[in-house]
Amino acid sequence: MKVVNALGRRKSAVARVYVVPGKGNITINGRDINEYFTMDTLRYIVNQPFEVTGTIAQFDVKVNLDGGGIKGQAEALRLGISRALCEIDKEAYRPALKAAGFLTRDAREVERKKPGQPGARRRFQFSKR
Repeated sequence: MKVVNALGRRKSAVARVYVVPGKGNITINGRDINEYFTMDTLRYIVNQPFEVTGTIAQFDVKVNLDGGGIKGQAEALRLGISRALCEIDKEAYRPALKAAGFLTRDAREVERKKPGQPGARRRFQFSKR
């Protein structure tokens, strides 16, 4: 089987994912997943597509991650892995991934700051006198 690549995005994070059959190694920007994501919750988020489809330790994943914070990067990586698994075998993996909500791109972005205000929606304190 050839290399399957996919793209995952979340907020300003972009994950370019390359999936090949292997032993379950995940390499992010040349580092191991345990070194890159030190928190267990973030590693859990990244491995969710494999748990849902029952393909733990069947694919090696190489990732280029860029932008955003670590939580956004983890969720972008989850979307990228899910899309790559769908490309590998649509009939087997797509229904489970879709039911878990891993194929939906979370479109929420940070709202821009407006001029004359301290934030996007926050106003300066009103003074009557």
